[in-house]
Amino acid sequence: MSTSFRPDYHVAITGAASGLGAAAARHLAALGATVACLDIDEAGAARLAAEITASGGKSLAARLDVNDPAGVEEVFARLDQHLPTLDALVNCAGITGTTNIKAHEVDLADFDRVHAVNLRGALIISQAALRRMLPKAYGRILHVASIAGKDGNAGMTAYSATKAGLIGLVKSMGKDYATAGITVNALAPAVIRTPLVEALPQATIDYMTAKIPMARCGELSEAAEMIAWIVSPACSFTTGFTFDLSGGRATY
Repeated sequence: MSTSFRPDYHVAITGAASGLGAAAARHLAALGATVACLDIDEAGAARLAAEITASGGKSLAARLDVNDPAGVEEVFARLDQHLPTLDALVNCAGITGTTNIKAHEVDLADFDRVHAVNLRGALIISQAALRRMLPKAYGRILHVASIAGKDGNAGMTAYSATKAGLIGLVKSMGKDYATAGITVNALAPAVIRTPLVEALPQATIDYMTAKIPMARCGELSEAAEMIAWIVSPACSFTTGFTFDLSGGRATY
């Protein structure tokens, strides 16, 4: 894919302190976009923004808890002072919760925590972004879901259920704003080498990787390339869709 951005193309990235979010931020900045690195890990987001700036890119950082509606609006209001427009939102915030357990063993408090970040938080930040995109009739929203949201992963009830819910959220929102100049899409990666994946039990990683016909994990660079195109002006006739990044695992 050949993608480039003007410096006045402003992208907010949640979960930007590490993993896929950090890779997306670095890549988008390298392609010319101005990126806002947002994460509950304030120090990590600040380090990444400083790294991008030191490399000649344009970036700023802020602490963001996606499950705090008032806090999210406050952060986006502060961004308004630095970014005259919000052109794209890339939501990489997500947690797995407890894994490698069967459904009857799931702790409801843990399920609620995963739901709060992966699904409720996705709606909260989408609402904040949409309030800024609607007046100018342009925007790109991308939520990072998971192949687990399509197929389900054994031992990952909370994660699979909330990522499936996220895909449903995207399908609905895509239709809501299809004539408003705003696209809303999802990305469904299989196993990508991120700190989140590395923290999983080896049995869970082996289970997921065994299902990939290419017999390998995806790379952060591959995900970042796809993300950049999806949130670019070039991706203009696709909305409510879930892009696969699964090494052949996806069947629909």
